[in-house]
Amino acid sequence: MAHALRLAARGLGTVWPNPAVGCVLVKDGLVVGRGWTQPGGRPHAEVRALQQAGAAASGATAHVTLEPCAHHGQTPPCAEALIAAGVARVVTALTDPDPRVSGKGHRMLRAAGIVVSEGVLTAEATQLNAGFLKRVIRGLPFVTLKLAATLDGRIATATGESRWITGPQSRRKVHALRLSHDAVMVGSGTALADDPDLTVRDLGAPWQPVRIVLDRALCHDPASRLGRTATASPVWLLHGPAAPDARRAAWSATGATLIEVAEAEGGLDLTAALSALAQRGITRILSEGGGTVAAGLLTAGLVDELALFTGAVLIGADGRPALGALGLAALAAASRPVLRETQVLGPDLYSLWSLD
Repeated sequence: MAHALRLAARGLGTVWPNPAVGCVLVKDGLVVGRGWTQPGGRPHAEVRALQQAGAAASGATAHVTLEPCAHHGQTPPCAEALIAAGVARVVTALTDPDPRVSGKGHRMLRAAGIVVSEGVLTAEATQLNAGFLKRVIRGLPFVTLKLAATLDGRIATATGESRWITGPQSRRKVHALRLSHDAVMVGSGTALADDPDLTVRDLGAPWQPVRIVLDRALCHDPASRLGRTATASPVWLLHGPAAPDARRAAWSATGATLIEVAEAEGGLDLTAALSALAQRGITRILSEGGGTVAAGLLTAGLVDELALFTGAVLIGADGRPALGALGLAALAAASRPVLRETQVLGPDLYSLWSLD
C-alpha cells in the first residue's frame, strides 16, 4: 500500500476533479502490475495496473489507495474490471465518500467472492487525497498558503521590493508545489504589483495549473502576462457583481474564464469564492497572494496547510509584513499550526505546517 500511495502522488495536480489513486497488483510475492490515475482523471489506476498485469492479474491481490469506483461514468466501474480480471483479494486504504460509490465498490467486490480488506494506511491516504475528500465532503478545495518571508516576517521592503528574499533552490521548490496543485491563486494586489505568469517552469512539466486571480473589480490589465497567455494555459478571474462590463468583455476576449461571486466587507467573499472553484472541480489550491489574501484566508478558516519559505534576510519593521491584520485581541485566539516537515534549501529554510 505504501508503494501504491507513492504512485498515487504522481497524479496530484493533474487528475482533478478525480482523486489521485494508486494500485499495485501482487501475486506470489511479486509485483505483476501497477498504475496510477492518469492526467485528466482517466484511465483509472486499477485499469492501468490490470493492463500491465494481463493474465497474471488472475488470483492476484490488488492494493488500491481508494475504494474502487462502482458507478458508470465516462469509464466502466473499476470494481467490475477487478472482478472480470479474476483478482482474488482487494486491499484498500479509504472508503470513497462520493455518494455514487461510498461502500458500493466494496460490496460489489465481496458479492463476487473477492476477499476485501479495508483501512490499510488510512491516515497516509487521507493526507494524500485531502483535496478530493474536502471537496466531496465540505464543498471546498484544500488550500496550501505559501509565504516567502524574511527572518523577521517581512515579504518586501517599504518600497515594495521583494526579489529576491529567497534563493533559487526555494524558487524551484515553489514550482514543484505548483505542479502538485490543481490551481495557483493570487489577489489583485499581487497581480498588479508583480505581473506574474504563475506557471511551472524548469521542471519539464507537461501541464500547467489553473491560474486564478481574486479581482473584485477586474483591475488587472488584460494586456498583462496572464491575459496574453490565457489561451495557452487556463486563467480564471473571480470578480464581484459590480465588475464593469467593459472589463468583463476585455478579459473574456483574452480567453480567460470569469466567475462572479458574492462580496463581503468590501472584498470578495472568500468562502463563496472557494466554493465556486470546488464546484468547477478544483480540489487543491496553492495560494501565493500577498498579506491581505493570506490574512483573509486564515481569518475565514480556509487554510489547511502553510508552506513557509524563510530567507536569511532582515528588513525591519518598515518592511511589509507577511500577513495582514488578523484582528486578534488575545493570544489564546491565535492559530497554532503543527510542524510537519522542514528542509534546508541553500541559505533558506522551508517548513510545512498543518492548520486545524
